[in-house]
Amino acid sequence: MAGKGDLLYAWTTDDELRERAETGGAVTALLRHALESGMVDAVFAVRKGADVYDALPALITDPAEIGGIAGSLHCGTLLLPKQMRRCLLSTEPNMRIATVLKGCDVKAIYEMAKRGQVNLDNIIVIGLNCGGTIRPETARIIVREKLGLDPDDVVKEEIDKGKFIVITKDGQHASVSIDELEEGAEDLLGSEGLGRRSNCRRCKIKIPRQADLACGNWGVIGDKAGNATFVEVCSEKGANLLNGAVQTGAVATEPANPKGVEIRGKVENAMLKLGDRWRERYFGALGEGTERLNKIREQTSRCIKCYSCIENCPICYCIDCSTKKDYLVEPGVIPPPFMFHLIRFAHISDSCVNCGQCEELCPVEISNSVFLHAIQTDLEKLFGFHPGEDMTPPVLALVEERSERDRLIATGSDQIFDIFK
Repeated sequence: MAGKGDLLYAWTTDDELRERAETGGAVTALLRHALESGMVDAVFAVRKGADVYDALPALITDPAEIGGIAGSLHCGTLLLPKQMRRCLLSTEPNMRIATVLKGCDVKAIYEMAKRGQVNLDNIIVIGLNCGGTIRPETARIIVREKLGLDPDDVVKEEIDKGKFIVITKDGQHASVSIDELEEGAEDLLGSEGLGRRSNCRRCKIKIPRQADLACGNWGVIGDKAGNATFVEVCSEKGANLLNGAVQTGAVATEPANPKGVEIRGKVENAMLKLGDRWRERYFGALGEGTERLNKIREQTSRCIKCYSCIENCPICYCIDCSTKKDYLVEPGVIPPPFMFHLIRFAHISDSCVNCGQCEELCPVEISNSVFLHAIQTDLEKLFGFHPGEDMTPPVLALVEERSERDRLIATGSDQIFDIFK
């Protein structure tokens, strides 16, 4: 029986599923077992959309459909917890869900749980090792200009051993070094060259141990390389899922090879050091004090007040958003005053999980995630609070926002009787 802290190799016993899934199909088999056994009501994961550059959130209730999830999709840059809340848990808050999340997603779901947006008791989290993601449009440029291939011919992509690797529909393999792509960056607050998203370069959650199970292919060696998943059991909930799958014969396991454990540790440490170097470069490019403030003000002067950064941030959830007050943001005035951005930064920077959505989805390409992440790391040094690692309250925990019920009561709205009757 597996227990918290165990390190294992795992794979599906279903030959058909193993053919379709990646690295032995353990994660897919675990998700299917969770549904078939009644541990959860649904699985929330990612499906491949139009092509390998397109990711779509998927709610799955039929175990037979589990084989259709995407597995690794490094060009899909969704933040699943926010999508889960928006699409599902706002109407079905008690639904039991199993989900597959990368490191920043796991940090986000913890911060959302602290703010009452999700209930972790109802969610099984399978975390995936992540070396980073690449914007879909950037990936197409890499394939076309660096690899000399037609982006529409690519049927599979991977980031492994420091390379971006693609396979075309006629079986051709091609790759390029991530270092080669990213060292072309000249202006870290503007043109960043090619490669991973800026937040991925700075990330230091490569193995998401806050999840119930942390899974990946790092450290799988010998005859199991490519045929099994490295699984670290991180909670009792994760152990129960894995043990149940083993007992029903859905999954087989064996202790991880000690040499493989060592290799996995070396890969993780190398990526953490790389994250430190990128932090130095990005935050150093911002400068300090007045210089930093002026750079932020210069960039945010392009803001068109679309609210995409706020609507897609896992930390933003307030009913009465301070940035939407008429006295601060006069309707129709673009760009908004600098205080618009400073209020938002002050409100959420203690809990920024560096997911990059505020930058990824900004139509005028403001480096929002760099600014917020820089402030967050400074606050982390001051207060010792590490966002997204556990259920420890954030620094601003004593600043409470009114609930929807409180707002309706305070305004005397008749909606109170419709919504909360």
